[in-house]
Amino acid sequence: MSVSSGGPGEEESYSSRMASWNRGRLIGQKPPLKLCEVWAIRIRLQPQERLRDLAMFNLAIDSKLRGCDLVALRVDDVLLSGRVRPRTTVLQKKTGTPVQFEITEQTRETVLQWMACSGRRPGDYLFPSRIGRNKPLTTRHYARLMDRWVTSVGLDPALYGTHSLRRTKVALIYRRTGNLRAVQLLLGHTKLESTVRYLGIEVDDALAISEQVDI
Repeated sequence: MSVSSGGPGEEESYSSRMASWNRGRLIGQKPPLKLCEVWAIRIRLQPQERLRDLAMFNLAIDSKLRGCDLVALRVDDVLLSGRVRPRTTVLQKKTGTPVQFEITEQTRETVLQWMACSGRRPGDYLFPSRIGRNKPLTTRHYARLMDRWVTSVGLDPALYGTHSLRRTKVALIYRRTGNLRAVQLLLGHTKLESTVRYLGIEVDDALAISEQVDI
């Protein structure tokens, strides 16, 4: 019995049927949002029917968590005695190490409002899937929400991703303080080199120094 190995035509046909996961997107580090862009998105998410998105957006910026860790948050991770904690600690899925983060007052308010109107209870996922109460929102759905948020303020979704939210606050902290060790702790990185690469600060700092030198 002979087995066809397939020719160029078959390969092209297969390629045309399969859409690449990164089609139409730029690969590489996604830039953080600017402060004005953060507030512009918050304004777009103010309506009551978008309360979940506002709570998720605010918490993503405060927590600086990867998408897989953000969607895995449960009510117990942020709630204590009926109040949203000002600080909490979660175990990172990627590294298996704990990371602590702050929850600012405006984020606490929106998260508490979201839990109240959605009936979230201890043990529940904070941001559940539409499929069922006992399943979290998927990272893919989170990425689609991010696309909508940035598009709503006129930004190109191909340039931004969920890591843009993870980087937003730490990028601002580094620019204001230059404290790389603080940024490392906030991101939960085990190695300082990882933080340097993540922020791209070697390139930024080198360019800043170069711009100050006239020849």
